[in-house]
Amino acid sequence: MAAFLLKTEPGDYSFDDLVRDGRATWDGIRNPEARNHLRAVKKGDLCLVYHTGDERQIVGVARALRAAFPDPGATTGDWLAIEVAPVRPLKTKVPLSAMKAEPRLADFALVRRGRLSVVPVSDAELRVIAALAATKL
Repeated sequence: MAAFLLKTEPGDYSFDDLVRDGRATWDGIRNPEARNHLRAVKKGDLCLVYHTGDERQIVGVARALRAAFPDPGATTGDWLAIEVAPVRPLKTKVPLSAMKAEPRLADFALVRRGRLSVVPVSDAELRVIAALAATKL
């Protein structure tokens, strides 16, 4: 099973909104590299939800309910969406500053390519993030 980090602006759609809704279509991705990462998401994959903007931190864990499918909001192009459901919020949020300060995350796509809205998370990176969150992911 793979893991991915999904970025969202909390003022637009937060992890609390996902918890309230119980599930959501993660759509609107319009960067080709992020779309390619989204294409790799399979049902059951772990998704770390990252709040952008002023927060800049991983705030919760979700699961993919459905593999990538054509984005229903796209009028042109080969854009994709996934369906996700919340698993749980993180008691200890993981700020970007902590990830940047962690040498074992120097190659993490969030640290290297901060503008991407979807990035893969390797097993090793997931273990480090879990340690920073003081939880099992």
